[in-house]
Amino acid sequence: MRTTLKRGTRGGHTNGRGPGSPVLGAYPSGPLSPQTRYEAWHRSGWRLAGKIFGWLVVTVLVAAGAFGGGIWLYLNNSVNAVQAKSKAVKDAEAFLEAPLPGQPTIAMIIGYDQRKGPEADVSGRSDTIMLLRADPSNDTLSLLSFPRDLLVEIPACHGNAPTVDRINAAYTYCGPLGTVKTVQQLTGLKSNYLIVVNFSGFKRVVNQLDGVYIDVDHRYFNDNSSGEQYATINLQPGYQKLTGGAALDYARFRHTDSDFHRSSRQQAFVKALKQQISTSFSLTKLPGIIHAITETVEVGRGGKKKIDFGTVLGYARFLYGLPAGHFFQSSIEVEQLSPADFRLQPKSGAVEKAVQDFLNPDVNAAEKATQAAGGGKPPKSATPKPSEVSMIVLNGSGVDGIANEVGVTLAERGYLVVDTGNADVYDYFNTEVRYDPAKAGAKAAAVALAKQFGDAKAISVANPDFDTMLEVVVGTTFQGSLAPITPDKTPEHAPPTVVRSYDAVLPYLRKAKKQVDFPVLVPTVIDVQSSLDTEVPVRVYTVNRHDAIRITYNGGGYGSYWGVQETTWTDAPILGDANVTKKSGGRTYRLYYDGARLHLVAFEQNGAVYWVSNTILDELSNETMLAIAKGLQPLAALK
Repeated sequence: MRTTLKRGTRGGHTNGRGPGSPVLGAYPSGPLSPQTRYEAWHRSGWRLAGKIFGWLVVTVLVAAGAFGGGIWLYLNNSVNAVQAKSKAVKDAEAFLEAPLPGQPTIAMIIGYDQRKGPEADVSGRSDTIMLLRADPSNDTLSLLSFPRDLLVEIPACHGNAPTVDRINAAYTYCGPLGTVKTVQQLTGLKSNYLIVVNFSGFKRVVNQLDGVYIDVDHRYFNDNSSGEQYATINLQPGYQKLTGGAALDYARFRHTDSDFHRSSRQQAFVKALKQQISTSFSLTKLPGIIHAITETVEVGRGGKKKIDFGTVLGYARFLYGLPAGHFFQSSIEVEQLSPADFRLQPKSGAVEKAVQDFLNPDVNAAEKATQAAGGGKPPKSATPKPSEVSMIVLNGSGVDGIANEVGVTLAERGYLVVDTGNADVYDYFNTEVRYDPAKAGAKAAAVALAKQFGDAKAISVANPDFDTMLEVVVGTTFQGSLAPITPDKTPEHAPPTVVRSYDAVLPYLRKAKKQVDFPVLVPTVIDVQSSLDTEVPVRVYTVNRHDAIRITYNGGGYGSYWGVQETTWTDAPILGDANVTKKSGGRTYRLYYDGARLHLVAFEQNGAVYWVSNTILDELSNETMLAIAKGLQPLAALK
């Protein structure tokens, strides 16, 4: 039964379907873990730390929740201690949307400096604003961060007129409520949870964890001896443990690179933190960590309900079961207003693009990128192409002609729209995309289509009364336009940009060979624009009681450094959860991606592990990273 769909045609014959389909309940909705991405200001020692501390807030709680049993009561009391209690956070709760079982959940994280006085919770400016989204349909965790200097429209709030200012000023104008309304207006996304973090306890929490192992890309040093006063720092290159003060220095530094580099360092810290908690978290550290968290965090929830420990425990299972490569990070492409004005504005279409990246992470990105880097064809996606998806579109909202209009749009996107009509009732709130689980690819197709509606629900229907793969019932929340389809971001194959060059590093490695207890490998090919770093070209040191060597290269760009790490610490936390393994030339390479960009290539040989780390912005191509790793050769074989 096929109809001809026309733009502007109203109405449609009755083709009703009942609304009673069950809703999937894969995980309880709950607040997610904060992460790291964008800016902070160097004038305060605690600024920037919120991007990291946000992850601690929930990750540590869910890590603890995974132990269960005898500490249940203690943890339950701890969860109660972070409930919204200030008037500012309770006011903001009214603008949050109630989480739905089995559906993606968004948490907004706001980090701010502690201020003294009775209005401390609503004074100052927020130094961290980010959204975190958990999607149980594909087991993904997505992060979207906002640069603090981003110029935005701030809505009217608490008697303040609308204004245009930096996004972090929304907190000054109206506390958490101002930030919630501003982000909703900017992105069109509604949050289910609000996590407000005072990160004065950041150093204390990191130290309770006994520090975090970080892959530091190059030498960072400033002691203000030059007369210019900015944040002091003293870090050597290489994989190493950073305690609270050093971790904060690493996260906030930006004076020899940019906010983009700083943002990426924060992301690197967050990943390292997750790796370490997953591999070496100790129950004995729990009381001190939770004490620091409960003193500095408030959690608000949409739907006028409090968060409970069962929700946190549910997300413990979600987080610990997160597959490798299923954590995604999105950012808004920005530009300065002018060379003299450091405020930022989004590039054309950048907000919309970032939102779509946030909502539609590609779980096959690493595999497709690996195939492309090797010159092969990417694996076929588990999601059917639109031309393979048949559907019926029904009007469940009562808006005249809406089913026909949606059908036209979907047909233009290549979907096989068989028919349109009316549902049996017009009181559907959210749009429903129903699928027959017995049909191959139906669930993946429903999930992909539901994301185009924004707040639609993908619903499994056993023994459906529709013959197509999908049945779409348009609800009252549909605003008349579908989100754009996220394009495939797999990089196209290109030859590696490398040159054979190792004379400069040989003298350093010959000397280093005498100081370590493992075979030294030499990078025989390097990126064509790179050269051995002049400040600390090769560092020999000890990490976690293991000998180690770090070779640092200057990539030729602003703040661009990449490196080669060699050590006998074969089970270092950074080496957990490889996205892809690839055999070549007698070695098994472990590939670690950020989305479709290859960030780290590692392999074991003769009792040691060796890895190549991309620049902090992943500027080396995937092919170049693989070529450098394959070019690591024994020192003894070179003259």
